[in-house]
Amino acid sequence: MTKADLVDKVTALGDLTRRDGEIIVDTLFESVIGALKSGDKIEIRGFGSFRTRQRNSRIGRNPKTGERVDVPAKRVPFFKPSKELRDSVNPGGAKSPLIAKAVSTDPVDPHHPPAM
Repeated sequence: MTKADLVDKVTALGDLTRRDGEIIVDTLFESVIGALKSGDKIEIRGFGSFRTRQRNSRIGRNPKTGERVDVPAKRVPFFKPSKELRDSVNPGGAKSPLIAKAVSTDPVDPHHPPAM
């Protein structure tokens, strides 16, 4: 979905002009960006939370030349989805493959899987 698609969805919800939809979407994005710039955390119940994380400085490598490059410390935006959002994206309570393996009690020979 693009920003234009989001504006179209917002304008379709009510009796709004396209310009009103653009203002709403731009205001929302500008508010999130402004809060993150000032170091605030944004939490939207049922959706998730936005915050910044600190990345330490490190020494990287230029992939083309192999030369060492100093990468400075920086803050990066981070999004953590809510449990409701994760559950809606993974319907049926999809479990981790590691948990499913640990729960399974049937001995399975990895070289000779069972016939289907």
